[in-house]
Amino acid sequence: MSTSLSLLAQPKWRIIDQSSLGPQFDALHSFAMDDTLCTSVGSGDSPATMRSWVHHQTIVLGIQDTRLPHLEDGIRYLEEQGYRVIVRNSGGLAVVLDEGVLNVSLIFRDTEKGIDINRGYDAMWELIQVIFASYNVKIEAKEIVGSYCPGSYDLSINDQKFAGISQRRIRGGVAVQIYLCATGNGAQRAKLIQKFYEEGLKEAETKFTYPVIVPETMASLTELLGEEVTVSSLMLSLLTALKELGGSLVPASLSEEESVLFDYHLQRMIDRNEKFLPVENES
Repeated sequence: MSTSLSLLAQPKWRIIDQSSLGPQFDALHSFAMDDTLCTSVGSGDSPATMRSWVHHQTIVLGIQDTRLPHLEDGIRYLEEQGYRVIVRNSGGLAVVLDEGVLNVSLIFRDTEKGIDINRGYDAMWELIQVIFASYNVKIEAKEIVGSYCPGSYDLSINDQKFAGISQRRIRGGVAVQIYLCATGNGAQRAKLIQKFYEEGLKEAETKFTYPVIVPETMASLTELLGEEVTVSSLMLSLLTALKELGGSLVPASLSEEESVLFDYHLQRMIDRNEKFLPVENES
């Protein structure tokens, strides 16, 4: 077993499934939730945790996106398309979340040996490969130029990206996060972000180089595999793989102490968004 897969072989996985909470589930809560779990897993108060989540019609921006010269116009465009816009507390750039996108966080304790950054990324990549091992496809981890939020751990099939992986580290906890485009039209999602950057830049010169989106570089798993891969079927495959690789799966909710911590992290997310997002003038 590779060192990355061994990271997945936990004696116990705490499972927090928030993938079916519906349109009212706010993305600000998700980022506060991961910071809370990172802290409790890092301190040893919680075992390794897998959290799954889905958000409807939400665009999540990175800090660099908030520096677009015409950010208000970009956000206005997204809102006109029916999307809510938030700023996350980790790196990366704009991504699309909707009911066809499953998000998964694997949260580990960073032991004395340490979990280096690539090992965390590789663990998630290998988990996805395990899930789709029965398909005759090669899942690569490399940057897909032309995709939104490009990075060295974009997951792709035939050079079309269906997932992106990020990491967040807090107080001894490591959260490896992935968004998986299960259903829907990958190119349509990419066109949304393409237009956001067009509106936000208006051809202005910027120190930071924003991605030039090529919609055809993005696709959903359903499109790539030629059969329907739903969020719920992906969830089932994910849980099955974790059980086969490790030990018991224990469904759980936040403890009393974690709930207090969650309120703290949620307020930080709210404050961050008030700081970075433009406030509409009252009419």
